[in-house]
Formats: sequence, structure tokens, C-alpha cells
Amino acid sequence: MTAIIDSDQHLYEPRTMWVDHIDPAMRSEALRIEDDDLGYAWLTWRDQRISMADVAVPGDTARIGDQRRRHRAGERSGYLYDDVLPADFSEPSARLARIDELGLDSAVLFPNFGLLWERRLSQSLPALTANMAAWNRWIAEFAAEGKNRLHPVAHLTLRDADWLITQLRELSSAGVRLAMIAPSLVDGRPLSHPDHDRIWSAFVEHGITPCFHVADQPRIFDDAWYTDSDDAFVPALESVFLSTPPALAITDLIANGTLERHPELRIGIVELSSIWVPMYLLMLDGGLDFVARMNGQSLADLPMRPSEYFRRQVRVSAFSYELPERLCADAGDLFMFCSDYPHAEGTATPVRDYENVGTTADRAPGLFHDNAAFLLCLN
Repeated sequence: MTAIIDSDQHLYEPRTMWVDHIDPAMRSEALRIEDDDLGYAWLTWRDQRISMADVAVPGDTARIGDQRRRHRAGERSGYLYDDVLPADFSEPSARLARIDELGLDSAVLFPNFGLLWERRLSQSLPALTANMAAWNRWIAEFAAEGKNRLHPVAHLTLRDADWLITQLRELSSAGVRLAMIAPSLVDGRPLSHPDHDRIWSAFVEHGITPCFHVADQPRIFDDAWYTDSDDAFVPALESVFLSTPPALAITDLIANGTLERHPELRIGIVELSSIWVPMYLLMLDGGLDFVARMNGQSLADLPMRPSEYFRRQVRVSAFSYELPERLCADAGDLFMFCSDYPHAEGTATPVRDYENVGTTADRAPGLFHDNAAFLLCLN
């Protein structure tokens, strides 16, 4: 039988994880989870509130909205954070038991609160890297207890190449095989900039795959487009244009020759939808062909078709409702099984969800195992 790898789960960081694992000299910059007088837990930095710290229930997004409505109305929290936080949200042994219950063999584990603070902390590169390193130290311990079934994802920025390469070396030694990076400019430079070639080489050298994942990271749209209230959890614009940042980033890496120069570099796209991929691949080939003819030159000399680089090196998570077998028929065997557990927009019955759309592990081994294993450098 095909072993099932869930390409998208999340770990809740313990309240004091950043304080406990940050460089002691940077402890004053550590993120924290703290309660207010009404019983709401908040992710904080420098005494600033970044976001309410919710305890998710898979499939129940309304609960998160209810908490925010209660807070705006000045009412007490509907629950106390520590009272309702399940053990499997943060503890290795409990998560192993949970993936057994879900009918899975292993799971990729992205941060939970780590999805909420990168853009805010980007104003201070030392604080940004210090808190990322704290998470990376914690998951190195987590990976050691995961018995090769739990695959935590590092959190990295490309803004400090020397720091990043040191992190990659340490993470690789700890058995971490994936790292979340932002699909955005790096201090004004595109991801394909020649200055970043040594970074991409280091990812390959250390056997770690960079992944794009939905998060509050440096924006590709001007801030003026964002009209949400200050306490909005998810900006409406980003929900509608979920796939735009990864599509832009991958186009840059392909069109400017980065994937040609680094053929062993693998890239994951997770929780950024997948239904856009077939149309995108058509536009990628057609658009680059058109501008090459119109301009009389290409951005880079590409021996293969642009879409072939995507198919060779990129894999994309696809929820069951996106009908992944149909996507495979249109775009190729590029897609990965995912649950987003334990997030509210995720599911507590992932295997059944795929079965309900006619997709099983035996029918689609690439979807359920091989493509995630490719990113994990297991094949």
C-alpha cells in the first residue's frame, strides 16, 4: 500500500518557545503569547499585539470570527487558551498518535504563529532572524522525536545570506528537510538575482527544499490596496489573490534562469491553492514565447520549455475540493495530498475527503506520497 504523506500540517508554538530558544542576547526581542484582562491570548512583540492567538478547530472558521466579534464588543473570551489547547498541537508523541488516527504515515509541519509575524518583524532584521532561529532550534528537537514521521519546516529569510547558510548547515545536521521562505523581493532584489545564487546552491548542498506557504510576509501589492480593519485576521485582497505571490516568484526563477542554473533545486508551494497551475503553465510558455519574439531576445537562455522547469522542480499541495486528479490530467503529476490540520480552514478527515472525490492512495501514489517525498529529498 502507498504510504501517505500529509504535505501541510501545523505546529502550535508553546507560549515561551521564542524566549526559551532565542539567542540570550536577543531575549528582549522574543515573541510571546500573553493574555489580556478579558482572557484573550495574544501573540506579542515589543509589547505590541500582532494577532489574537486562536485555538483552531478543523472545519470551524466561524469560531475564529466569533472570538474577534466578542473582543470588539468588549466581552470576555469564549475560552481560555490553555484550557482548550490540545496536546497534539505542540507535542511530538501526541502528534504521532493523531496522524495514526487520521490514517497517515507522516506529516510535514509548518509553523502556526510563524505565519503571522514575518512582515511585522521585517522592520528589524536582527529581531527577524533571532525569532526565526528560535523556531528552528525548537523544531530541530521536534524532528529528533518525530521518528522520521514528523517533518518540521524551518523558517528562513534570504535577507542575510551568511546567517541563512549557517542555519541550513545546522538544520541539515538535525534532519530538517524543508524551509519556509517568502515569495517576495529580497530588499528590492528579485529571487533570481545573481547575488542569491550561492543561497540556492546552499539549499541544494544541504538537502533542504525551500517552500512558499500562505503567511503574512512582505507584500507584493502596495499597502494602499489593503482596506481591511487593523484587527483583520486575513486581508481580503490576499484571499482573492492567494496564488499570485508564488506564481510571480516561480516565474521569476524560471524566466531568469535560476532553475536552469540549479537543476537540483526543488521548490514547494503549499496552501496557496493549486487550481491555477494548469492555466498558469499555458500562460508561462505562451507569455515568455511572445515577449521573446516581440523583444527579439529572452530574459535567459532556456534549453527547455519554461513549463518543463516547473514540472521538473516544483510540487504543489492540492486540497481534495480542488479535484487533484483532474489537475494532474491537465498539468501533470505535480500535486500533493494535504489537510492543513489543525487549522480551521483545514480538515480532520483528510483521507475520507479525497476518497469522496474518487481519489485514493492506490490510484494516485504521486499525490499521496511521491511528490511530497520528492520535496523531502526521499527520492
